[in-house]
Amino acid sequence: MYKDEIDTDKLPQHVAITMDGNGRWAKSKGKFRVFGHQSGVKAVRDTVEGAAEIGLKYITLYAFSTENWDRPKREVNALMSLLVSTINKETKTLLNNNIRLEAIGNIEELPKKCQSELKEAIEKTKHGSRTTLILALSYSSRWEIINAIKQIVKNKVSEKNINEELFSQYLTTKGVPNPELLIRTSGEQRISNFLLWQIAYSELYFTDILWPEFRREDLFEAIYKFQQRERRFGKISEQLKEKN
Repeated sequence: MYKDEIDTDKLPQHVAITMDGNGRWAKSKGKFRVFGHQSGVKAVRDTVEGAAEIGLKYITLYAFSTENWDRPKREVNALMSLLVSTINKETKTLLNNNIRLEAIGNIEELPKKCQSELKEAIEKTKHGSRTTLILALSYSSRWEIINAIKQIVKNKVSEKNINEELFSQYLTTKGVPNPELLIRTSGEQRISNFLLWQIAYSELYFTDILWPEFRREDLFEAIYKFQQRERRFGKISEQLKEKN
């Protein structure tokens, strides 16, 4: 059991996950893609509960990208309907586990019903202090970065005051630590426009498991293997040893 091997004193503060493979999983079962998305909800529940179980402070799930709007209308409509029903059903689970819900992305692009349900769930769970679950919805890094630049220009910020710290304050993840670990399921090995600024020094972990079959033990395995890596941040090993 990887859970027993994890050093809880060295947990990453923030883990981000690209939940990939729902459609392929459904196709392998002879089902429509929507069936895969529906089954993926179980993976979300178990993974988030696992994150809270070991004391992970932040977990961000890439639920719907800005590019996903270009998928067939039938699938997009089904996904939006699923999002509403899932938020309704899972709010109780979040409350029971003392988990706070947040969202990043161009939320105003979501259907009004989705915005309403999301806002209500965020309000109900706002006192959750165990783990923060962040849903990336209608999100892409390029949209986020351009939006940040627009806000900086709008606020007439002086060029001499613009630095990494200030820029980060204009991102949708303001106040949230950058993810130390990015997990992607389904065997694909790409970033797909997800948290590009924030993952500058994140460890990347790719697994062949399709998202509907991902469970908390798979999360524990990823974190355990993350803890075996040497994170140098541009330095060399000898410098890290001297520091310790």
